[in-house]
Amino acid sequence: MTRQSAWHISTYSGDNDNCVQVKLHDPTLPGTVRARDSKDTALPEVRVAAVVWGVFVAYVGGAGA
Repeated sequence: MTRQSAWHISTYSGDNDNCVQVKLHDPTLPGTVRARDSKDTALPEVRVAAVVWGVFVAYVGGAGA
């Protein structure tokens, strides 16, 4: 998993903005991945442990399907 400081939108999202933004690295929340709605960033975000996020990404990427 690549670490970065900015919010990221998947390249698979296209131009419709119907997606989730993810922040993989936040120095104030080490080991935590943050996710939020790209259309309304003021809504509450979801925070999960980085290891859990990795399992989720592997599963939806086809490894667990």
